[in-house]
Amino acid sequence: MEGALDEELSRAVKEASPSSELLERLLALEVGELTERRIERRIRESKLTERKLLADFDFVFQAGVDKRQIMELATLDFARRKQGVIIAGASGAGKSHIAKALLLIGCQKTFRCRYVTASAMLRELLASLADNTLEQKLKRFLTPEILLIDEVGFDRLEQHDPGNANLFHKVIDGRYCKGSTIITTNIDFKELGDYLGDPVITTATVDRMIHHSIIITIDGPSWRLHESQQLNARK
Repeated sequence: MEGALDEELSRAVKEASPSSELLERLLALEVGELTERRIERRIRESKLTERKLLADFDFVFQAGVDKRQIMELATLDFARRKQGVIIAGASGAGKSHIAKALLLIGCQKTFRCRYVTASAMLRELLASLADNTLEQKLKRFLTPEILLIDEVGFDRLEQHDPGNANLFHKVIDGRYCKGSTIITTNIDFKELGDYLGDPVITTATVDRMIHHSIIITIDGPSWRLHESQQLNARK
């Protein structure tokens, strides 16, 4: 308000605005600035690696994606209902783009959000077993209102430790009906047991993942391959 005071006073004199209108404008500027700072803080805290926008997603190219359904997700009603969202499909189909865009909207709506890849989350939780900080590290993934676990199945090295299944289950079970979890994956649910190293525990995990969740399957071409072909065609 202090920074805008002189300009708003001049405007009030020029327009002969009542003092109540002047005060209302000053308060609106203050609230707007505080909201922007809060949003930026939410984005920083979310650990988002890039700020993807739904406006940049090519729904014409990826015709198999229901734009109306995605725009409905953008209202974040699923987060208010503490529903999960699972986006499955081949590499390059746009799963992460949509998921990151939804998480960014969550930050803009001042939800407490967190982004992490499946491999990074499991590495962090496995490391916490060595120094007895598991409960502390788990809170990082249990407390956000919206958690995006990206690239489930992408890094095949994770399946070498059967403890991954138990740790992954702790996150999913701890968030079950308590927060919204967005998951992107390039593998089928039946392959998740091999990926995490323990099919028995994974069965219980998948049960919680798919219950009360919106499941979207993108059966379409790779945008990255399409973009690469276009660039090479211009040479």
